[in-house]
Amino acid sequence: MEDSSWSPGAARSRLLLSRTVFLISLHIHQLGSESFKVIGPDRPIRALVGEDALLSCNLSPQMSAEHMEVRWFRSSFSTVVHLYRDGRDQADQQMAPYRSRTKLLKDGIANGSVSLSIYNITPSDEGTYGCLFQSPSFYNEAILELQVTGLGANPHLSVDGYDRDGGIRVVCQSAGWYPEPRVLWRDARGQQLAPATEEISREADGLFNAHSAAVVTDASTQNLSCSVSNPRLGQGRRVALHIADVFLPRISPSQVALAVALAGVSCLLALAGYGFWKQHREKESLRSEMEKEKGNLQAELEKEREILRAELKNEREKSLAELGWSRVSKNAVNVILDPDTAHPSLEVSESRRSVKWGLRQDVSDKPQRFDCETCVLGSGGFTSGRHYWEVEVGGGRTWAVGVARETVRRKGWIKFSPDEGIWAVDQCGSHYRARTTPETLLPLTGSPGRIGVYLDYEEGLVSFYHPGMEAPIYTFTSSFSGMLYPFFWVYSPVTLCP
Repeated sequence: MEDSSWSPGAARSRLLLSRTVFLISLHIHQLGSESFKVIGPDRPIRALVGEDALLSCNLSPQMSAEHMEVRWFRSSFSTVVHLYRDGRDQADQQMAPYRSRTKLLKDGIANGSVSLSIYNITPSDEGTYGCLFQSPSFYNEAILELQVTGLGANPHLSVDGYDRDGGIRVVCQSAGWYPEPRVLWRDARGQQLAPATEEISREADGLFNAHSAAVVTDASTQNLSCSVSNPRLGQGRRVALHIADVFLPRISPSQVALAVALAGVSCLLALAGYGFWKQHREKESLRSEMEKEKGNLQAELEKEREILRAELKNEREKSLAELGWSRVSKNAVNVILDPDTAHPSLEVSESRRSVKWGLRQDVSDKPQRFDCETCVLGSGGFTSGRHYWEVEVGGGRTWAVGVARETVRRKGWIKFSPDEGIWAVDQCGSHYRARTTPETLLPLTGSPGRIGVYLDYEEGLVSFYHPGMEAPIYTFTSSFSGMLYPFFWVYSPVTLCP
């Protein structure tokens, strides 16, 4: 009997099936290697104080994010709100204010959709959040805004006694508002009343308390209401009060006579006071002339100080202008990387001249190794002299280069600033910054390709250059002691130029 499995029709079926499987596999491979976008909400997310907020973002086109790094952060990558990496949540990497307050909802992670739930919202949670997806070959981020609102307690009205100028003083109080509330008084006809006093105070938890007072002087205002409203929500709370006629102040004939008598006495006192005032005025005139002369002398001294400051500034600018690239580049040194300091997710090349971010490696946890920030130091340090080296940053969007003290912290999260012993510039997305406190935005457009780093140990200078451009991009001034090393923060590949 003939084997039907070798018939021409069966062969064509197998060929068609093989081609279909191949095309599907090729499409999946291409989808995994292509870049992707991260899409967040197109409007601010609002959450009430004490309730939960839900922040969401997703990949476009749809793809699985189960084996990616998903990072929610605040002002910079290192201010971690929630981190998902290596297929699990990294709770030990969170900032203290968010520990035990977040949960990553992974129901849609296979399609590239994740949501972050933040419990028990407080005013300090308000602000900008970043959502970063990162694979070994590509990454992107979305920025979203969280607005916090608080609807306070019902206002409480109380009578605070008679006002010294006549009338009854009524106080309106309410607590627990965010942002700062508005207080409005109205009479029985709906006309707005001006408050006698008003104070909006902020408590330690960030919420606002309102304390306002109005004075009722006659029957036209004996029916009044106080409303406290949230300007962001357009909602508020209102309470009304009626004051009986018997409590309103009345004027009697004896009171009128007393007022006339008091007015007469006031006139006599005014005449007596005029004589004393005239004598006092002559003394004040003499004192004023002396004060004026004193002020003139102080102005002259301040003018001299300004001239001295300007001269010092000009000398400093002249000194910095001499730091042209053609001069400092003559101090070129050969820099290589120290693998013993590299974060476990960094792969240092055999030549020790390039490094890239990848999968976490099984390496020993040495005291000099960075364990949270993806950083690595140069192999040789400097305790004196002038030194220049260049770094290829390519088309990357996340990197930092500079110098760091030998004593810089290697364990835990690090703030990149001179206070921590780091003098660096970086790129974070589309922003270029000098890592000062606060950060200084740099007027760079497009990827710089290469960055030159110049260290003058004795002068306390760290300058950064576009190779070939004379003027530095930015210059730190400081006072150095101890060993300094070339410093690199790596998410985009970095290469040292020979």
